[in-house]
Amino acid sequence: MNHFNCIKDNFLGINFFSAILGFNSLSMLSLAGVGSVPERPNIIIILADDLGYGDLDCYGNKMNDTPNLNKMARGGLLFTDFHSNGAVSSPTRAALLSGKYQQRVGIQEVVHATKFRHTGMTPGTYTIASYAKSQGYCTGIIGKWHLGYDTAFSPLNYGFDYFKGYVSGNVDYHSHIDGAGIYDWWEQKDTLMEPGYSTDLITLNAVKFIQDHRDEPFLLYVAHEAPHAPYQGRDDNPVRSVGGLNTQDSPSDQHKTYREMIAVMDEGIGSIFNTLEQLKLDDNTILFFLSDNGANSAGSNAPLRGFKSSLWEGGHRVPAIAFWKGRITPGTSDELLLGIDIFPTITALIGKKPPEEIDLDGIDFSTVLFDRDTLAERAVFWRTGEERSIRKGPWKLLVRQDSTYLFNLSDDPSERMNIINENIRIAGNLQHLLQEWEAEMNTYTLNTY
Repeated sequence: MNHFNCIKDNFLGINFFSAILGFNSLSMLSLAGVGSVPERPNIIIILADDLGYGDLDCYGNKMNDTPNLNKMARGGLLFTDFHSNGAVSSPTRAALLSGKYQQRVGIQEVVHATKFRHTGMTPGTYTIASYAKSQGYCTGIIGKWHLGYDTAFSPLNYGFDYFKGYVSGNVDYHSHIDGAGIYDWWEQKDTLMEPGYSTDLITLNAVKFIQDHRDEPFLLYVAHEAPHAPYQGRDDNPVRSVGGLNTQDSPSDQHKTYREMIAVMDEGIGSIFNTLEQLKLDDNTILFFLSDNGANSAGSNAPLRGFKSSLWEGGHRVPAIAFWKGRITPGTSDELLLGIDIFPTITALIGKKPPEEIDLDGIDFSTVLFDRDTLAERAVFWRTGEERSIRKGPWKLLVRQDSTYLFNLSDDPSERMNIINENIRIAGNLQHLLQEWEAEMNTYTLNTY
């Protein structure tokens, strides 16, 4: 298999020779002043839920208290043009874990608790956990799964050795009951009564996983619930009961509660950093932090337009940070990157290719992490509901029911000026690439319908 198999699709516009050099060069990489890259770094992926581009202090929000993410940003690489592959939860997670557009693994929209309890991500999907496990890593997921409710779709069937958390889109932070009124807190393939605030439980179990596997390489996926609804702080009451309706709470000060939820998540991220330092694992562990999509109206996507569930930039451009003590030089990157790119980047860090039959759509951006390289221009795509879009270079074509839009995001990141009439040829070329991509995606069976 060609590790950079996405280059077989000419419309992605990736230079094959450069990509191969990018992969091979990492094994010989010597970082100035820090020596050679360890062969088997520990890997931690931390995913926030519905956290907006403008929700963090390090992205300009002075209302939210996030000192640990600020520290991570100051000591790592902060991305200004990083995107989730979906504008809602399940598609993003399927893409992140598989390294492929989510349609290829059966996920187009949210796997709802009340509608799609019978299905999930295509069985047998090879994930980033499958790959890490094949390389001798212990693999764990703590927190939100949202890629299938039945145990046939358990994370344990997709390469993870250990699972503690919930399988639905969200649970009551205190009673752990999902939107269908069903108790939803698991260890492995069995439900478990574990009292506590879900954000704190995710932190405690993530820390325990690190402690338990300190003497072996590990990949840990920490999938937070925060700051997704229901909006509940540590001291709030449960809002759901078994068999009850999906009660949405209405706190008297929703924004205050939202800020608290982010602060508690940030506190937990600090606990993970402290644990790595105490165990002397911090110089051999790379951490990726990102959100699964943009915020809804409870949060902020400033200065971007739109919210979660839409393909305006606010729906899928997300906060993202990479951190590796002593390895990644602090700074910012404006390279266009997506969730699907994390899988091939990790394979480059480990230095072993996945099986030949595994075709990844993402690209390796390890040279961005270590050398601040500029990546070859490519086309990338989104589809949700009746919306679809394509991005290539600064140009973004957005097709909605009301109209078709063209933006130059370098000049207009807030998508205020539709310049399609002045750039008919560019719009036509992008439309053609988008149609080709859609035709290919339409050959896959979507498991949620």
